[in-house]
Amino acid sequence: MKIRAAVLHEMGLPAPYAESKPLKIETLDLDPPGPGEVLVRIRAAGLCHSDLSVINGSRPRPTPMVLGHEAAGEVFEVGEGIQDLKAGDHVVCAFVPSCGHCLPCQEGRPALCEPGAAANGAGTLLSGERRLHHEGHEIQHHLGVSGFADYAVVARNSLVKVDPEVPFDEVAVFGCAVMTGVGAVVNTAKVPAGSSVAVIGLGGVGLSALLGAKVTGARRIVAVDVNPTKLEFAMELGATDTFDARDPEVVQKIRSATDVGVEYAFETAGAVPAMQTAYGITRRGCTTVTTGLPDPSHLFSFPQVTLTAEERTIKGSYVGSCVPARDIPRYIDLYKQGRLPVDRLLTDRLSLDEINEGFDRLDRGEASRLIVTF
Repeated sequence: MKIRAAVLHEMGLPAPYAESKPLKIETLDLDPPGPGEVLVRIRAAGLCHSDLSVINGSRPRPTPMVLGHEAAGEVFEVGEGIQDLKAGDHVVCAFVPSCGHCLPCQEGRPALCEPGAAANGAGTLLSGERRLHHEGHEIQHHLGVSGFADYAVVARNSLVKVDPEVPFDEVAVFGCAVMTGVGAVVNTAKVPAGSSVAVIGLGGVGLSALLGAKVTGARRIVAVDVNPTKLEFAMELGATDTFDARDPEVVQKIRSATDVGVEYAFETAGAVPAMQTAYGITRRGCTTVTTGLPDPSHLFSFPQVTLTAEERTIKGSYVGSCVPARDIPRYIDLYKQGRLPVDRLLTDRLSLDEINEGFDRLDRGEASRLIVTF
């Protein structure tokens, strides 16, 4: 079938993207779903820094590629062997497909699925196949989703069936921002009630982490960012304190305000200075978590002695250490109860033709979550 999609042919084109247009809106050929695959009519897809990092070249991927990994839609057609989904079902895409057989999957850690990671790096579906083509040439899949298109073929293992009552533009953010941010708090750090928490970087993931900290019953939630508007918004969402990340004394000020630091610090900006701040404000004996994906050449250093002498813990959190089929429905239930108001993170809705302008807004830090709707 013919589809419209946003295709990245070359990484590293300069901003503003409204002028350089790294994403070209093209008509592509999409093959039918193979065994264990599903054809999804995409209804909404979020613009995420993980997409931006491919556009600017800091997270290299094979090209040409249809970007977009945070998406929701409805099942249009199922491939051979699929019995638990049918046309019309509402689904959210998970950007790491889990094979269910490798050691991480068997240990209940599908975010670290080894075949899933290999397929994502190669630009294929979990099967190793590519279903996207243009004039006889193969087009790469982004993280098994390629959600910046009106239709996508994805592995069944990349989909979670969800409540059809939740609008597509709201449920889409559960596929990345909410899974990553809330999951980092709930699954990776296992923040107990009454804890002190800091979030450094208030994009979609950071604000989701803030909401996650509130859900867990954190007594103090410190929000840190360079954008005053985002700091004000963080207070509306439940932060107890805000600090300007540009302040050269921000670490000392936070440590002073929080009785020598917080018990859990979450770095969500994907930047070494943010990670340095997060580590600097973590109390002795406590935990620093990063969800960020900086350029692989960027290095974070710290005094090694503090790991031992202060019994520090540094943890990485990928996909919020989530089990998507378990956690996405749980988080949606919390949203429906009003306890996880992720709809407030949605800054604006865009058309596919406005996607380059949308990434300019994301790059300038003007938006929490922009959603392309179809």
